[in-house]
Amino acid sequence: MESEAFLLWSVLFSSIGLGFFVYGKKQSSLIPLLTGLALMSYPYFVDTVTLLIGAGIVLIALPYFVRL
Repeated sequence: MESEAFLLWSVLFSSIGLGFFVYGKKQSSLIPLLTGLALMSYPYFVDTVTLLIGAGIVLIALPYFVRL
């Protein structure tokens, strides 16, 4: 059960990351671009669902608080 939840959350955060990446590339904005890369790659390095969700929420909120 946990592996199924992990897979679904990974797909969700990776697809949101793809959206951030495309937006950052089109707008030439560094923070959304790097956030998108991080959202697409961090599920490979996390091993629990709770850490996956927590880090995903923090990364999604990052571009709204950090402006360059």
